[in-house]
Amino acid sequence: MPGNLQPAAPNGVMPQSLCTAFTELRDFVQLQNQFHDGTIQRSQLAQTSRRTYRLSKRLSPSQLSALYNFWVTQNGDLTPFAYYDPFDILPGQQIGSNFDPTGNNIQGRVTVAFRNAVWAQSTGLARTDVPQIELVEVA
Repeated sequence: MPGNLQPAAPNGVMPQSLCTAFTELRDFVQLQNQFHDGTIQRSQLAQTSRRTYRLSKRLSPSQLSALYNFWVTQNGDLTPFAYYDPFDILPGQQIGSNFDPTGNNIQGRVTVAFRNAVWAQSTGLARTDVPQIELVEVA
């Protein structure tokens, strides 16, 4: 039936050791039209913001290996998976305590996918940057 979309089913869970390496960004998507007299017409496209997560830490060799192996198992494309936001917790809980390797806990779980299928890395002194890795919320 047109107009009925099923939510994306996550295929796997990102390892807990990598969840704290990402920084959350929020986008409020809207349409804008600017007219010749300088007025702007804006229209919001969604009721809520869209979350994206960028890799913000330099990775140790073990973290790099875990990320690369997970990226390969997800085929580096738009296959959705579960990501547990370690800061999306209830008051009084410890940061990262919401992680569930089975993906059943809904507290802090976000269904995401890798934004681009390109792997590029630069290695410095004992740490590696993977600047193009970005997660985008799909459900």
